[in-house]
Amino acid sequence: MGTIAGRNIVAGSLAFIKEGVDTGAIEHHITVFEKQGKTVLVVADSKPLGIITLADKPKQEARVTLQKLKAKGKKTIMITGDNKQAADAIAKEVGVDGVYSDVTPEAKMKIVMKLQNNGDVVAFVGDGINDAPVLAQADIGIAMGAGTDVAIEAGDVVLLRNRLADVVTYFDLAVKVMKRIKQNIFWAFAYNMLLVPVAAGILYPFTGFLIKPEFAGAAMALSSVTVVTLSLALKRFKPE
Repeated sequence: MGTIAGRNIVAGSLAFIKEGVDTGAIEHHITVFEKQGKTVLVVADSKPLGIITLADKPKQEARVTLQKLKAKGKKTIMITGDNKQAADAIAKEVGVDGVYSDVTPEAKMKIVMKLQNNGDVVAFVGDGINDAPVLAQADIGIAMGAGTDVAIEAGDVVLLRNRLADVVTYFDLAVKVMKRIKQNIFWAFAYNMLLVPVAAGILYPFTGFLIKPEFAGAAMALSSVTVVTLSLALKRFKPE
């Protein structure tokens, strides 16, 4: 809203402008643009003066990234404040499973909480100030590296390269890390359950075998070396 050449000019969505201005003459044109997936702003004073169209162009890797996530059994949902026509057009282009449009920041939070209440584990990807509360609420908050400081602070994970494809890399790496943690726990328990009793002399009454303290200490160090070596092997991880 502002004053230009003595005239009070306002610009905003159709719903906002039509509260005080008759927009009947331009609504057909607005509908045409919205069906093309564009967001429309109306410029008016006491009557409509013109319209401005905005269009979001999906990143090139968006469709491929979503296909990879689906292949891994992930359900993808787009939550946006854009109008339904624009949101549906983008959703169709990139291939998401579901879409929520005309969503306020508060409604985003409610959608995530509803999914969680249904038993879903929710990973939310966002980069704006309004996304910060949702990033904090989600089970996994993934913030884009080029996003706002508030969003980065609220996220559990930050994608430094600001590439949507890195969401897939994150999930792949997380699976690798969890597998390695389980392997380390298994080998640590197995190693200690087997050798600690031997070091304590459990075989001595039967065989006379007894491990010298210096060898027992070396064996314990070897256990730690094994776990660390397995963990360092993660450095060989390469994204698909």
